[in-house]
Amino acid sequence: MGTLYLVPTPVGNLEDITLRALRILKEADLVLAEDTRTSGMLLKHFDISARLCAHHKFNEHQTADAFAARIAAGEVMALVSDAGTPGISDPGFMLVRAAVAHGVQVVCLPGPTAFVPALVMSGLPCERFTFEGFLPQKKGRATRLEALRTEERTMIFYESPHRVVKTLQQLAEVFGPERPMAACREISKLHEECVRGTIAEVAAHFTANEPRGEFVLVVGGGENAKQAARRERREAREGRHRSNDDGED
Repeated sequence: MGTLYLVPTPVGNLEDITLRALRILKEADLVLAEDTRTSGMLLKHFDISARLCAHHKFNEHQTADAFAARIAAGEVMALVSDAGTPGISDPGFMLVRAAVAHGVQVVCLPGPTAFVPALVMSGLPCERFTFEGFLPQKKGRATRLEALRTEERTMIFYESPHRVVKTLQQLAEVFGPERPMAACREISKLHEECVRGTIAEVAAHFTANEPRGEFVLVVGGGENAKQAARRERREAREGRHRSNDDGED
């Protein structure tokens, strides 16, 4: 019986790869890659000679079971995506499911993924959050956002640069322009940037400054009924204090 390794690869700086990941890529009988050209460049950089085979969203339905059967027969395979951890908005789930069905050992190495550093440096609560990945491009987009209107946890979205301004405008319409958020781009790369503020402020920033690179949008959760009541009482108290101060003047 072989093993399927899920091997995270850097989302930016190549120094983010782990020593264990390099060892597994060297030892694997076959490396399954989302894009063999991209992964080939990574392997070449680290002087790794490995057999590469394409495994991506266009063929994973047809190839997952066959690869799982080969692993069950004794092969060791490593699955990589173009960047980050396989299965997180990238191919991986179908192969893992097939491997589990064949009784194959599946090992996921710890390593890079874009949303974790974005969440942590956003300044928003990160003890509870929901990862939403990419929103539907057309059908179902408005429905998904509307369903998240009352979400109390911090929300995380992936977005491409040519859609990010439109998405920010839609977030402002659904969640309100004053909702706090952070837009992080080019994580672990030379031009990494994290823009924090309200949704309206972040939207204005990227309307004035052309968005570049892949984005992680981190949006604060909405208030629950108790939080809203406490805020309203606090604002009422502050209003009374201001009125009293004005009267004394």
